[in-house]
Amino acid sequence: MSYKSFLIPALLDASEIARNYFGKTTAQLKKDNTVVTEADFAVGAFLVAAVKKEYPLHNIVDEERGVIDNASDFTWVIDPIDGTSNFAAGVPLYGILLGLLYKDKPVAGGIALPPFYRIYTAEKGGGAFCNGERIYTTREKKLADVIVAYGFNSSFGATEITIQEDAMAFTRLKYKSRGIRMTMNIFDPMMVAEGGFGVWMSRSTKIWDNVATHCILEEAGCLYTDFYGNPIDYSNWRYDTEKKFTVCTANPELHADTQKIIHSDV
Repeated sequence: MSYKSFLIPALLDASEIARNYFGKTTAQLKKDNTVVTEADFAVGAFLVAAVKKEYPLHNIVDEERGVIDNASDFTWVIDPIDGTSNFAAGVPLYGILLGLLYKDKPVAGGIALPPFYRIYTAEKGGGAFCNGERIYTTREKKLADVIVAYGFNSSFGATEITIQEDAMAFTRLKYKSRGIRMTMNIFDPMMVAEGGFGVWMSRSTKIWDNVATHCILEEAGCLYTDFYGNPIDYSNWRYDTEKKFTVCTANPELHADTQKIIHSDV
């Protein structure tokens, strides 16, 4: 079954909603010290309604509205505005994510970058696309030849060990790559999918940051693992939507090179 006929129109309409709010909304802090705006609720409400209409028996996880559990094998995972801090500050680096799990495995995903009028889609085994054109990650095999995107979030709630590990990995990658970029939103992994950046890493993401992203990056030719190179487990979505995920994604050669460097004792 193809999901593009649903993903693309839904994300086009959601993008229009987001653009209408951009520059006209105010930010509020949530309990976890992250930012939320009226746009998050408006886009989320639209996408939840769209999924309910098209797939009424499927489960839904929405960042702001929580879990709708219909005991289905299919679960849609929604991030209405990724990069809300940017959005609220008037910085046009943000996105909208709509991913699908089947038995806790990513099988389809759509991501919009509304300021750039780009819609990314992928279905397991069917390749990754941007505005209908097939996309691939870079073919470079050496970390020294690519730019690394490294996502840092607020250190609120972070342990001293996590901060030290971030700093150590950042320093090692800085001197082994062509440079590091940090926009801290979905723009970064989509640039990896298109082959602009070579690697994307983050130690602080949630399930809604990952499902659509995971599918698109894999279909673009990347390995998509946790920070330590292990498979990512999404099976606990019903009970712990606040679980933090770490991510390391790149083509197989760059992924191996990155893992070697960040976990080196040297």
